Amino acid sequence: MAGREAAILVLIGTEEQRQEWSLDQPEIVIGRGEAATVRLNDRQVSRLHARIRRTNGEYIIEDLGSKNGTFVNGQLLTNPRPLQDGDEVQIALSLRLLFVDSEATAPVRLTLERVPGLRLDPASRRVWVEGQELDPPLSAAQYRLLHLLYENAGKVCSRDSVVETVWPGVVKEGVTEQAVDALVRRLRDRLAEYSDREFITTVRGHGFRLEAGPPG
Repeated sequence: MAGREAAILVLIGTEEQRQEWSLDQPEIVIGRGEAATVRLNDRQVSRLHARIRRTNGEYIIEDLGSKNGTFVNGQLLTNPRPLQDGDEVQIALSLRLLFVDSEATAPVRLTLERVPGLRLDPASRRVWVEGQELDPPLSAAQYRLLHLLYENAGKVCSRDSVVETVWPGVVKEGVTEQAVDALVRRLRDRLAEYSDREFITTVRGHGFRLEAGPPG
């Protein structure tokens, strides 16, 4: 099967929420407002949130000064950058979009359970542990932290990356190590309500890691 003439964005969520947009214009704007090309009806999304420009065969994404940030593969977008096939764009970490390049034959389906026993639905910010949904839901800060760790499962996330993701727009010097440790501890406690498994490991001197493998 041949590739398409233009790349597409795929909204990742439940089957009912699944949507696709063709990037067949020189410039598309993602946001909540009527002027947006890709409209996302979520209060966390700014009216004009992010922009994707097609330049010399590349698709360049940039944040438009959004309140809650734009993330690519879990990293806060601070400067324009080209998108690669399979990149995941998080709009305010509330909605998740998959970038599928024009050369790809079909959209890649991302699993919602990258870590055994832990499942996230980014569209609704719902979390399940060992098949049980967390109730009440995680706070916004707890979810942002878990989402970062989840997107980088098996890898160490530095304290700086935690600060940039959880508190976008705040200089890292304004967030103490104690505040980061307290947030990690609260997230661990919430997960422990539903499982005896230690999902989050502290790697001293480096940061935190969400264990990707099955429990030993």
